Amino acid sequence: MKYKKINIGIVGLGQIGSRLYREIIFKKRDIELKTSTRVNILAISAKNSNKKRDFNFKRKIFYKNPLHISKDPNIDIVFELIGYSDGISKKIIETALKNKKHVITANKALIAKHGDYLSLLAEKNKVNLEFEAAVGGGIPILRTIKDGLSTNKINKVVGILNGTCNYILSQMETQNNSFSNVLKRAQRLGYAEPRDPILDLNGYDTLAKVRILSALSFNKKVSKNICLMNGIENIELEDIEMAKKLNFRIKLLGITEIIDGMLFERVHPCLVKKDTYIANINGVMNAVILNGDPVGESVLQGEGAGPGPTSSALMSDLLSILRGNIKYPFGTPFNKRKKIKPYDSKFYLNSLYLRIEVKDIPGVLSSITKVFAKNKISIKNLIQKPDKKNKKASIIIITHENYEKNYKNLLLNLSKNKFLIKKPTFIRIEKV
Repeated sequence: MKYKKINIGIVGLGQIGSRLYREIIFKKRDIELKTSTRVNILAISAKNSNKKRDFNFKRKIFYKNPLHISKDPNIDIVFELIGYSDGISKKIIETALKNKKHVITANKALIAKHGDYLSLLAEKNKVNLEFEAAVGGGIPILRTIKDGLSTNKINKVVGILNGTCNYILSQMETQNNSFSNVLKRAQRLGYAEPRDPILDLNGYDTLAKVRILSALSFNKKVSKNICLMNGIENIELEDIEMAKKLNFRIKLLGITEIIDGMLFERVHPCLVKKDTYIANINGVMNAVILNGDPVGESVLQGEGAGPGPTSSALMSDLLSILRGNIKYPFGTPFNKRKKIKPYDSKFYLNSLYLRIEVKDIPGVLSSITKVFAKNKISIKNLIQKPDKKNKKASIIIITHENYEKNYKNLLLNLSKNKFLIKKPTFIRIEKV
């Protein structure tokens, strides 16, 4: 049999890039059998050529300037695995596409920010821009939307899309341990960034993935809307324990849906009923629930982070290209994808969990409930937890459904209450 020959360049040799390099080398024969193609890693690039790595390579294939890989006429496919949303990462992809090279990346921040522009470049140059690894790690969620569900009308996507946050929340519950202690463990295990994990914790990472899912699911341009976004930084063990008593679990969810023809994207911690599917996704696992017509509800689950799952998704993109599948990056041509008006979040109707830390003195409860009444928010459940030793108390409140705009005013007014020790912790209750 006559085999095609394809040359590959890999930019970025961290955990992901190194794993990918080994996967391609070890699975060359498997790739040949499945695609009738012989692949050759012709170029690699990283910050430090002298760094000790767990694989050997010929020095002549190392490029100090990664842009030379994007311009090299002998390279057919470029992997960008650096991870910046701008700068050199964008330049590498942009240059490669302009030079008619296929590009594969795991860079969700860059695709969420520049995906429309880069997809147009790919279309103009009749090459692929693939980014399966940008969302859900090893879960083939993007390919499922683009291919398996391509004729369905998707109206809502709900997901646990950040393994770091899911691990922390799960461990806080099962190990009865504090947020700070579990975060340190997650950093030691490599689940969280050792220096600054804030982009995982504050919801930004999940929001980038939600934006990509929105564009693919609804055939729209990548949104730049200001969204509801809260992270898990303020959740304490007391909230985990209280959720358990109320038959809930806390999960950081990324949600995108179409409401009255408008796009509503949001990322925030949610109280979800213990007996729901999403409540029982634990550890570093990710899960996505798609609601479409006519398929109904589809569920995908798997490991959402780490070299193994990510390299699996990267290899999936590679084989798709090797089989000759030239596709629109977002499943639909650039000029057919329109901008969509954002749904006004102030009309989002939901119930709220609030934990309010107050001084334990007479008149406190009355003053708190008056603030709720003033903002026309009715209380469904109220629990008081006194701490006599420290002369303080926690007031736990579950509200009846109300509008987001009213909750915003409520929190503003509560923060002015003289009895409060610190800002209230609030978690939205989500029906999934």
